[in-house]
Parts: sequence; C-alpha cells; structure tokens
Amino acid sequence: MKNTISKLFALLFVLALTAFTATEKKQVDTEQSIINWVGYKVTGQHEGTITLREGTLEFNGDQLTGGNFVMDMTSINTTDLEGDYKNKLDGHLKANDFFGVKKHQKATLVFTSVSKNEANYAVVGDLTIKGITNKITFDLTVSDDTATTTFQIDRTKFGIKYGSASFFDGLKDKAIYNEFDLKVSLKF
Repeated sequence: MKNTISKLFALLFVLALTAFTATEKKQVDTEQSIINWVGYKVTGQHEGTITLREGTLEFNGDQLTGGNFVMDMTSINTTDLEGDYKNKLDGHLKANDFFGVKKHQKATLVFTSVSKNEANYAVVGDLTIKGITNKITFDLTVSDDTATTTFQIDRTKFGIKYGSASFFDGLKDKAIYNEFDLKVSLKF
C-alpha cells in the first residue's frame, strides 16, 4: 500500500511538472504584424512591405523556444514609389528573375534553435525562398506582446541573381546589392 501511494505521488508530481513546462504556441496577429523590406542599389534604395500569411511563436513559460512563419510573396509591395514606376518595380520583383511568385507564392521561416542572451534571443532558422532553404541567424527582442528584429538576407543564396555584380560584369550604376534588409514586428 505504501509503495502504491509513493508511486501515485510520483506520477502526480511528474504530471504537474509537465503541465508547468508545456510549450505554449501563440498565434501571431497577421493584421497587426509588419514586415518591411529595403533593397539597395548603387544609385539608392527602394522599400516596401510583405504580408505575413500566418505565424506562431512558441514559449515555455515566458521563454521563447520556437517559431514558424509563412510570408505571402504575392503581396510584395513597393511603398516609396507611385504610379507606373511602382507598378513596374512590383511586377519585376514578382517576376521569375526575382521572387517568381506565380510558382513560389510563399516563403517560410522555421526556428531551429533559440537561445536567450542578455536582452534578447539569438535565433537560428531555416528560411525558404523560391523553394531554396538556407540557414539564417538573427537577434529577436520580445517585449510584452511584440517580437521585433532587423536582419539582412543575401538574395543570391536563393537563386535571385538579377542585377548582381557578383554574377554579371559591366553593370556599373545598374547594379543591385545582394543583401536586402527585413525589419519585422510581430504582434501576438
């Protein structure tokens, strides 16, 4: 009887411990979340937005442990131009020599490792653009119900070589830099 009671208490302890350490998935509010991009060229830059289709952040208590996101690549939008110039750039970014959105309508990011450092989290993730997956690293700050980050992506690692001086000679002032910035604010 004493052995049975001890086993029962041990089982209850394990169940209670599991309940307190369970991972909680928090849905990201896609309407309130913002993804801004900035692309650079020799003669300046352009900027715009991409819509987040869906996403979750995973927590163990108040500690971030994971995340998974889907971006709608058909939503690429240039915000620093208007009229014909805007339409031309939006169309070019959606074309096959850039993001090829007819075939690749989404891009995904899956956190593979999250570690806490002083004021934020160091995140390693698998980013997939145009069906090509590469590992990326970035710092993510979580405060209240918002997670924010800014990081660079080398587009050539995802097969986007158009206008890259790394692949084409003689571009001069028509060259487009390989890296573009993403500034992300996630509400959950």
